[in-house]
Amino acid sequence: MSETAEATATADNKNADEHGAQTGPVFSVRNLWKVFGPKADRVPGDPGVTGLSQAELREKTGCTAAVRDVSFDVHKGEVFVVMGLSGSGKSTLVRCLTRLIEPTAGTLEFNGEDVISMGKDALRRLRRHRASMVFQNFGLLPHRSVLDNVAYGLEIQGVAKAERRERAAEMVAKVGLEGLGDRRPGQLSGGQQQRVGLARALAVDPEVLLFDEPFSALDPLIRRDMQEEVIRLHREEGRTMVFITHDLSEALRLGDRIALMRDGEVVQLGTPEEIVANPADDYVRDFVRDVPREQVISVRRAMRKAEATEQETGAALAPDTLVADAIETVARSGESCRVVENGRTIGVVDDARLLSVVAGLDTAQDDGDGEPKEVAAV
Repeated sequence: MSETAEATATADNKNADEHGAQTGPVFSVRNLWKVFGPKADRVPGDPGVTGLSQAELREKTGCTAAVRDVSFDVHKGEVFVVMGLSGSGKSTLVRCLTRLIEPTAGTLEFNGEDVISMGKDALRRLRRHRASMVFQNFGLLPHRSVLDNVAYGLEIQGVAKAERRERAAEMVAKVGLEGLGDRRPGQLSGGQQQRVGLARALAVDPEVLLFDEPFSALDPLIRRDMQEEVIRLHREEGRTMVFITHDLSEALRLGDRIALMRDGEVVQLGTPEEIVANPADDYVRDFVRDVPREQVISVRRAMRKAEATEQETGAALAPDTLVADAIETVARSGESCRVVENGRTIGVVDDARLLSVVAGLDTAQDDGDGEPKEVAAV
């Protein structure tokens, strides 16, 4: 894990502890490696090769490090997104979490339990009851109805037929397919089939949902509908989710935090706002270059100190209000707005500060003179 990513992860975990957002991580991953090739187990412990690039490592050892020294926590109730280009290691990483792919080295815990040391029975319970996977390939059984596909996981668990079909019917309705329970997968659209896959994962009532690029094969409009479905389900249930994607807009839309991977390593970990506002390096900067900053950055980052005469004047905005929404409020009122937290004015945003965010100027580095500082364009 890079120093930048490690520092970000440490600071983020500290903040979560301070704000009481968790009592402990759902997944805790430390120094995780997955190496493919001859004598792969020797690579993580060999300081002579761990720092090599992918090409150099292949040339010297014949091995490929799909996941390299990755560390992070997934907190209860959050949507944790892992994103990167093809070959970055993100899909390998999510499969390591339930040992669908065996890690080469490192530690991996699920709610405090050591996943690496789990026997076959415990691992089977983890996959069947506690963590459900939604794949890009729907994997539906073509000869079974929608209801029977959704109930399949419960059938594997040995749940009685009447009970599992009742549960399946509830999940079919939850994902918006009510009335389609008797249809076969071939009679459904791609988006509807993916909803069946989502309902099947939900039916076993898992603690965590793992999504491996589930919407990448869907048409843009259907994909957006499925993203809305995930957002709605998370809002209603607060279920912990780990979501894999190569699409930055999808990551920004869904994620509470994002781990951005390159060549098997996490190069930056943070909230969407942190990644867009403060990219860790040129690789991340290229990723976020075309992101509309005002749709990701909040007024907490854009605000300046309030003058004495501004403490009680102007419309009040919450600190997490997006700059895009604040621009509309300032435009309508024709005056600056107060940023209010717990009944106290903590800053002010005006048209100059808001436009600075849009223009790519770093308003977070205000040294007290009220003037934004220019940063590298993103």
